[in-house]
Amino acid sequence: MNALGATLFSPLAGIFLLAFIGHRRWAKTVNLLICTATFVTALLLAIEVFQQGPILSVNKLFYIDGFNVYLILLNAFVGMTTAIFSGPYMDHEIAIGRVDDRRMRLYYSMYQGFLFTMLMALSTNNLGILWVSIEGATLATVLLVSLYRTHESIEAGWKYFIICGVGISQALFGTILVYFAAVRIIPISEEGLLWTVLQQHAGQMDAGVLSLAFVFLLVGYGTKVGLVPLHNWLPDAHSEGPTPMSAILSGLLLNIALYAVVRFKMLVDPALGSHLAGNMMMGFGMLSFSVAGLLLHRQYDVKRMFSYSSIEHMGLMTFAFGIGGPLATFGALLHMIVHSLTKSAIFITVGHATHVAGTQKMSNIRGLIRTQPFVGWGLLIGTCAIAGFPPFGVFTSEFLLFTATIKSYPWLAPPLVLGLAVAFAGLFRNLQPMVFGEPPVGQEAVVANMWPVFVHLTLVLWLGIAIPTVLAQWLNQATIMLVGKGVL
Repeated sequence: MNALGATLFSPLAGIFLLAFIGHRRWAKTVNLLICTATFVTALLLAIEVFQQGPILSVNKLFYIDGFNVYLILLNAFVGMTTAIFSGPYMDHEIAIGRVDDRRMRLYYSMYQGFLFTMLMALSTNNLGILWVSIEGATLATVLLVSLYRTHESIEAGWKYFIICGVGISQALFGTILVYFAAVRIIPISEEGLLWTVLQQHAGQMDAGVLSLAFVFLLVGYGTKVGLVPLHNWLPDAHSEGPTPMSAILSGLLLNIALYAVVRFKMLVDPALGSHLAGNMMMGFGMLSFSVAGLLLHRQYDVKRMFSYSSIEHMGLMTFAFGIGGPLATFGALLHMIVHSLTKSAIFITVGHATHVAGTQKMSNIRGLIRTQPFVGWGLLIGTCAIAGFPPFGVFTSEFLLFTATIKSYPWLAPPLVLGLAVAFAGLFRNLQPMVFGEPPVGQEAVVANMWPVFVHLTLVLWLGIAIPTVLAQWLNQATIMLVGKGVL
């Protein structure tokens, strides 16, 4: 467990260190070094779990298995690559006067706080600490969303705090109900919130209590996932906060909330002996997917547009986990990876595009491929990838989901295809003029660090062409743990 301790300690120490030095110009280097150290230790932890199997800490507070360890590694990787982009981006924000030294302290400290709380949520074995960690991520996000202290950013931060606060309170009540059902059958009441203990006794717990608990848990954590109609905070948070925050919010935090829902589903299914939890997830997922695809057509802010794309894809993942079965689950796990990599790359590109144009309004972003070719091509390729063009990995995961849908619920295949077509049209009706249109007079290139974008999109392309054996086996192990049967 030394690798896990180091993975959690790095961002925790970074919170306090960057709170003191975050105003200095070299703070961005320190932030990147901390994120790199977190990634290295997360990689060592992943290797350890892959070779030895699940790991339970001595005090039973931490449990690492095939499901959460790959998300831990994904969080650490995206956190590191976003930190590469974050340095020059925030330097530009300082240069134009949007932030001062005090807010830079807050930004870098909360960047590490955000990563720490997400890693804690993924690694804990205690469902109460899971709730506390996700709430901690909420508070860190509120401070990042309102960083610019404009009227709009404060309003977005307040909306985020209120909506997600109400949602997370529902999740707390659901967690309490799970504990209520557990202590009636578990000899040691102190272990009533430990995932490993609950999993062993899941089939013995009261089905009525757990079904009610899952309703609150799905609504509560579904608010953090961005499921419709609980999604209103997400577009505002993306459009008003710093772009690096959008990259890790869309690419990472939404996954964590969905991870929590799936963990609880694994407890509810054996107790109910039915597909009630899956049906609820399918309903919310299809609703979110369909509504977000339509709302893509009504956006004028580039960051809001891609935030609705995130809602669409989180709906797809929720729908896939709701279907269950090896193929749908494997596809959902793969989609978590490729969506995180692609969407974070897109937001990095969008950050540079808004600096080039000096605005987030898509009507004023024109001709990127002429004035800033790397940014223009990055936005074009990233959008093609997230829209599901072959041979990118998003196409592979969506194809697996579509195949599973035809197999299990063929009557849902037509609305699924229609929703994908609507979302595709919504993205590309705005993309073409931004990339190929006539650039405004005086639009000049800015210094753009596109290395994270190239790395992410290369990985997504690789996963679309051929999934590495190690990763395929890894995802198959997680699939077996979730549904009892793999695809390999």
